[in-house]
Amino acid sequence: MTTTTRLATGVVVAHLAVNLIHGAAHSGAQVPITALQNAFVWIVILIGPLVALWLIRTNRRYGAELLALTMGGALVFGLVNHFVIDSADHVSQVTNETWRLPFQVSAALLLLLEAAGVGIAGMAIAAKQPRRRQTV
Repeated sequence: MTTTTRLATGVVVAHLAVNLIHGAAHSGAQVPITALQNAFVWIVILIGPLVALWLIRTNRRYGAELLALTMGGALVFGLVNHFVIDSADHVSQVTNETWRLPFQVSAALLLLLEAAGVGIAGMAIAAKQPRRRQTV
């Protein structure tokens, strides 16, 4: 197993774990999401990286590209919904004191993991490219 595969495995597993915590914080703090947002969360944020990891670990085509797309999409989604748009989903708007900190910390951790996932996917994509010979 390559270093990139190990890194991808670690980031995807950690991403899933933090997403489970963040989902519990959403429920506990009673922060609703729309049906469209829920579909995006299930397809792109939860299932997408797992499929990408399976593709990477089984040496199939487009695993790294799918990891880059799903982690990039999750990164933009989380950044916009948790830190940009002023809504009930914004980290500053969570009113439930018990769930505020878990919600905020998990939202921030997700951004870091998603950025790492994009970076790792970029490394994997670059590693697949043939090296060009330098001419003097």
